[in-house]
Amino acid sequence: MRKIRATNPRLIALIQKLKEESYKNNAKIWKDIARRLAKPARNRAEVNISKINRYTKEGDVIVVPGKVLGAGTISHKVTVAAFAFSKTAKQIIEEAGGKCITIEELVKENPKGSNVRIMA
Repeated sequence: MRKIRATNPRLIALIQKLKEESYKNNAKIWKDIARRLAKPARNRAEVNISKINRYTKEGDVIVVPGKVLGAGTISHKVTVAAFAFSKTAKQIIEEAGGKCITIEELVKENPKGSNVRIMA
């Protein structure tokens, strides 16, 4: 894998943790997320609520290797794990009955990464 050029200590620790969990649990999804997070900030995913609403259904678990933004509305409960959330995005998801968690929390809950979808 490429050398990590990020300077954010939380991001560096997360990328390292994802690589370790991928190897330990034989879950390639975490290595893929680590690779996407290691990209420059301008190339990282920024996903709006409207896109999450369009491509998910009730009860889905979504990972966004970047930031979730608050444009749009959501009509069903979903669990969204991301590196960062805007204030409005977090508010909209929680008002719809969904959950906003960090990627670290998702890895703890689901080490194998089963039934998790990547949205970029």
